[in-house]
Amino acid sequence: MNKGHLSEYFEGVGVKILSAVDAEPKSSNQHEIGTTVPMRKFLGIEKTSFNATYIWLNDEQETITYQGNATYYDCREEKDRPAEFRLYYPTNDVTELMSAGDTLFLAIRPDKSILFIVVPSDSTIQSQLLWLFGMDEQPQLKFTIQGFEGDEDGKIDFISRFILDEIGIEFEDPDSNSLDSIIEGFGLKFPGTAEFSDLARLTLPEVDARDDADEALLAWLNHEEAMFRRLEKKIVSERIREGFSDGDDIDVDAFIKYSLGVQNRRKSRMGRSFENHLAAAFDAHKLVYDSQVITEKGKKPDFIFPGVKPYRDPKFNTALLTMLAAKSSCKDRWPQILPEAERIPDKHLVTLEPAISTAQTTMMHESDVQLIVPGRIKKSYKKEQQDWIWSLRDFIALVSDRQSKLA
Repeated sequence: MNKGHLSEYFEGVGVKILSAVDAEPKSSNQHEIGTTVPMRKFLGIEKTSFNATYIWLNDEQETITYQGNATYYDCREEKDRPAEFRLYYPTNDVTELMSAGDTLFLAIRPDKSILFIVVPSDSTIQSQLLWLFGMDEQPQLKFTIQGFEGDEDGKIDFISRFILDEIGIEFEDPDSNSLDSIIEGFGLKFPGTAEFSDLARLTLPEVDARDDADEALLAWLNHEEAMFRRLEKKIVSERIREGFSDGDDIDVDAFIKYSLGVQNRRKSRMGRSFENHLAAAFDAHKLVYDSQVITEKGKKPDFIFPGVKPYRDPKFNTALLTMLAAKSSCKDRWPQILPEAERIPDKHLVTLEPAISTAQTTMMHESDVQLIVPGRIKKSYKKEQQDWIWSLRDFIALVSDRQSKLA
């Protein structure tokens, strides 16, 4: 098993488009999915009951999960005919949402449990999962498979972890112990995000945004994320050891409140960390800007170049103004940036989200939103999308050119 690789988390995956027969309930309150011969490599040739995690994901709402089981067996076992294996699964919160035309990812874990992941076809999450699992072809009505045995190319990086988080898999950094000397000064307290971001850059002295802003941004984010998860593990482990009790009773409400706090901290911290490291990249290139300034109607763009004072000056040349919104994850929220900075008709949006669907990026393009994605993440997009998506280097070149005309 390769530590830090996909093979540590998956033996293989099969993907298919759900047919009406797959998705519609039967009178027995059971569903069934026919498998293919290649799937036997992962599922076997014996009747088996698998522990299964059912997951519904789409681009607009929260993830829905259900813990249950799935039964795999040969429906022709008593007949003198070639084997035909099917996967039976009970009705649950996830299967009630799925319908014909949705995409099923059936991922087999090393412990022989199954992730039964259902997503809408042609959605961003479908594109991301196909990219994560290294599957180039679009799903068909029959399973296509991908295995990870002996996988040397499936090393998990910042981009892969982004998607693993979406399906509820916690990445275990094989080198996390090496971070203890960096974070020991914080004890069991979280520092402010700015302080943590500064430390991440300070402890990567070999990384310089002047050489490659795209790679520097990802290196800083990856390092800070690893530092944060290591410190978080220490703090949360200690809190769990203390327990959640109210006298002789277990305080369930306190546990839930603490758990939600952990999740919310992760989400909010990533957004602020992203902005901190973007600012450091802009500073390295000596760009002039203001961040988190208020424009019309109380809107607050993440970055205005060359600053809020020129923006508010009606005599300042609008063609030299640039607005940048930063969203670590876009989902369907990108239209929120359209009314920000009304003086600037063309909006720029930078994100860390890989493989956004073609439908979403087309809507951005038609809405005069220039999408910016760090170079390595840009490779997760389809060729026709990459042709117009910018890298961070492209954006810095634009602003540098406009800034040169201010003198």
